[in-house]
Amino acid sequence: MSHASKVNGADHESLTSSSETIRVFVAESSLMASELIQATLTRNRQRFEVHAFGIRSPEIYRELEKCKPDVTLLSTNLQDGPLAGFRVLFQLRRARSKTPIVMLLDSDERDLVIDAFRGGAKGVFCRQNPFNFLPKCICAVHSGQFWINNGQLQFLFELVTRLSPVQAVKPGGMERLTKRECGVTRLVAEGMRNEEIALKLGISEHTVRNYLCHVFDKLGLSSRVELVLWALSQ
Repeated sequence: MSHASKVNGADHESLTSSSETIRVFVAESSLMASELIQATLTRNRQRFEVHAFGIRSPEIYRELEKCKPDVTLLSTNLQDGPLAGFRVLFQLRRARSKTPIVMLLDSDERDLVIDAFRGGAKGVFCRQNPFNFLPKCICAVHSGQFWINNGQLQFLFELVTRLSPVQAVKPGGMERLTKRECGVTRLVAEGMRNEEIALKLGISEHTVRNYLCHVFDKLGLSSRVELVLWALSQ
């Protein structure tokens, strides 16, 4: 998986040669995961001051005020649930936070990538990528650049070609959904992927996708992340 080697004319090798200390805030779903990232960054030749937490959404804002980081690494999953990191991302954007954010994704799933950038992230880092790319990612974002690979960029180009305004949730909520659609929605909110939902319900992935299309249409939503955040608010 290749990342663009140049962004705004600066190659990645030059991005890790600065003597400046970069303050990094790590918000993960567990303390162990955050400390692994901290250990990796402190071994790098770039000087990082890392504040690592296994944390819940409400605690992040308080810790950000204390740390005043240069870059925040925000996991999609936090202690208070799957995709809770997106709720934090959207709230920080509404609060006009100046701290650049890198979303830590479990996979390069299209909806996750798109919603990360829609929420104001300056980069996305997939856990399937080699860990030695993470310091380069942080340095790039700290220098005012974006961190995105060619496949992820293609998702954004495809979105632009069929861009439509984000719809407000239609009134009526859960009563607009059938019993099976409600069940699929709950499983999505629990963080299950389409194939896992299909296996649990004894249906095909194609049928799961059809149910989700109906749910999106009935609620006026446009993505999986929007559905999870809506379900968590109920």
